[in-house]
Amino acid sequence: MTPSASPRHVFVTGSTRGIGHAIAAAFVAAGDRVTVHGRSAESAERARAELGAHAGVAADVTDAAALEAALATAAEHAGPIEVLVNNAGAAETAPLSRLDVDQMRRMMALNVEPVLTAIRAVVPAMKAAGTGRIVNVASTAGLKGYAYVGAYTAAKHAVIGLTRSLALELATAGITVNAVCPGYTDTALIAGSLDRLEEKTGRDRDAILKDFTRVNPLGRLIRPEEVADSVLWLAGACASGVTGQAIAIAGGEL
Repeated sequence: MTPSASPRHVFVTGSTRGIGHAIAAAFVAAGDRVTVHGRSAESAERARAELGAHAGVAADVTDAAALEAALATAAEHAGPIEVLVNNAGAAETAPLSRLDVDQMRRMMALNVEPVLTAIRAVVPAMKAAGTGRIVNVASTAGLKGYAYVGAYTAAKHAVIGLTRSLALELATAGITVNAVCPGYTDTALIAGSLDRLEEKTGRDRDAILKDFTRVNPLGRLIRPEEVADSVLWLAGACASGVTGQAIAIAGGEL
């Protein structure tokens, strides 16, 4: 990875593990000042130490005031946030017979509302600087439908819609807004899903994994580092003409 021309302040939500952790690591390796974020102070500090990041902050992203405070603290310690990566999120599953408004609200509160909160918090400083990079981690679920994750799929579609709208609104300010859409990725989240399905169904773990990877023509899970590399590129100078895009990192699934 090519080091940044000058260190920037990069804030990555949900960066204590998985894709967010890999994204933070990529920016640290590029020489940027990275603030990692976790739900707890302990997880944020652990990730900061593991990565050699500049700082770690904690907040429940569904608490808008707490997230705004964490972003403000990061800016006070490391300067205005020049690159924002909205990675925090999670999925819940349910067939239509059990899919209710409460689950839909939870998925929107976790996967969509924090994206808006964080963007609103960082945009004024980006506008003042005349430049900024915002990358939202969505999902292939935001580009197609998956059975039994209706609320999550709707939320990720909303993230992509917000990305495209804000890209148009912020283009003249020198701020790009893009989304990356990973397919099934080799993270603790997928490992946990495999564990639960293995216990619930009694099926062989390798057989269950094949169900996850059969939609990917490469026949494997996406690596978190592959997602991180795409985010790093979108945040770089050579991607200054790329905005409003939802880039699938899914081995040809779409």
